[in-house]
Amino acid sequence: MMNQPDFTGRAVLITGAGQGLGFAYARAVGQLGATVLLHDVGADTDGTGTDKTIAENAAASLRHERIDAHPFHAPIHSRDACHTLVRDCLAVNGRLDAVIHNAGWVGYERVEEVQETSFDHMMAIMAKAPLWIAQATWPVMREAGYGRIVLTTSCRALYPQYVQKGLASYAAAKMAAVGIVNVLADEGAAHGIVVNAASPVAKTRMWGVEGEPDELKPEAVAPGVAFLASGACTEGGWILRAANSQFHATRAAEAEGVDYPRDLCAVRADTPAAVAAAWDRIAVLAREPRT
Repeated sequence: MMNQPDFTGRAVLITGAGQGLGFAYARAVGQLGATVLLHDVGADTDGTGTDKTIAENAAASLRHERIDAHPFHAPIHSRDACHTLVRDCLAVNGRLDAVIHNAGWVGYERVEEVQETSFDHMMAIMAKAPLWIAQATWPVMREAGYGRIVLTTSCRALYPQYVQKGLASYAAAKMAAVGIVNVLADEGAAHGIVVNAASPVAKTRMWGVEGEPDELKPEAVAPGVAFLASGACTEGGWILRAANSQFHATRAAEAEGVDYPRDLCAVRADTPAAVAAAWDRIAVLAREPRT
């Protein structure tokens, strides 16, 4: 029987944990015994600004529920800032067993309107920050022979049918997270460090919803993310889609028989015209299982 998720004696860092999904994750792991290292800069819905009371109030709320919670609110926009956050977290009780990177926001800019500053800020928080936090945490987890890291991606980036106009920067950051997970899962396997991603859906402030949602509640996603961050999860490289208390794990997988990169077991064509003539067959292979 698989081990049950248990965070007794574990310390878990959760970014973007002052509200919404992150707070639901913090509560879930805290109820299972974790010391919760709750990080939130208190940014506005556009990803700018700071308000340290967001993290402080969230931690106080968890402590009221007898969860050991510690607030952090320093920015994580650079490598140095992320390393500083990890050092500060380690100062609490000398350990860091799991990281859930939830911090992010949704910013809409049509392609003609995308600004380098907004693109870079999106990438800094949702792609670079989890990498820098993982980098800072890695030596501690490697020495312990144990670690769990959960990044956040989105079906708005993963599946063409769910994309929304104006989310090029957002989608770029969320797809970058998947690539980071794939590499870190491979690098961590020999050291007991398990790295996965979550693709959650919940009606939160990022959705434009204030107050208690009538459906798609954050707490309905939290059990899956808590599992990924726990010792019960022993395999990395997965994307856990989560919504309405439903979960589906997926990841890209090569077709059987492929000898990459020389034999893709695919349609042969040696000219642009041949590719055009075979396109219906080529595209079908992308949509349907190969036999």
